Amino acid sequence: MSQSKVSKIERGLLLPSVEDVAALCRVYEVAEDERAELLTLAEALRKEASSRVIMARGVSQFQRRINGLTEAASLIRTFHPVLVPGALQTREYTRRVFADPRRQVSVQETEASIEARQERRQGLFEGTTRHRLIVPEGALRWQAGSPEVMVGQIEGIVHVIASAERATVGVIPWTTPVHVFPGHGFNIYDEDAVMVGTETATATITGTADIATYVELFGELEKLACFGDEAVRHLERIAGEYRRLAAG
Repeated sequence: MSQSKVSKIERGLLLPSVEDVAALCRVYEVAEDERAELLTLAEALRKEASSRVIMARGVSQFQRRINGLTEAASLIRTFHPVLVPGALQTREYTRRVFADPRRQVSVQETEASIEARQERRQGLFEGTTRHRLIVPEGALRWQAGSPEVMVGQIEGIVHVIASAERATVGVIPWTTPVHVFPGHGFNIYDEDAVMVGTETATATITGTADIATYVELFGELEKLACFGDEAVRHLERIAGEYRRLAAG
């Protein structure tokens, strides 16, 4: 069991599997009757967690929970079909996202959420966690607020590509024929958990088979993406179109 996985379990960020509990019981030589009780409890908790979606009640609190998962992971893989991934978002882009009137998020919650995402962005340049992020061109064409905001956002991604040694950003150009069609965004934390967001809730998926499905999907998305200088050329092309749009 990896150190990062043990850390996530100890900090309440990840629900251990029945196999995890059994392994820990063996290591700590837990008595047979107590071991049976712990295994029964673990199985019941897993069934409960898999049968419901955990609602995100507080936006800023949820952002801090993501930051906790991020700090405990050694590798995070991220994709979203419509949004720029949170760790790549500039302050102004995030502000436009949380300004959606349907969210009914207070000014205080918005500002706290912006700061939490900026902490995650800073994590691309510091610490030991590696990041792999895939951004489809369609997400960059979803204009958040104004052309000027999008130019700043795209320049921010270029800066990450150039300066963040532990972050790898891929871009899928609109001209690339695709063979997979993800219906939602997701984050994979090592191979221990997947976080999936919907309009009203967020689910943390910990089933081994489910995680493997997302890992395979991310691999296919990486095959479609371009990286390094080629990715920067596409980003500069899109930013140039937004500059022309701003100029009228």
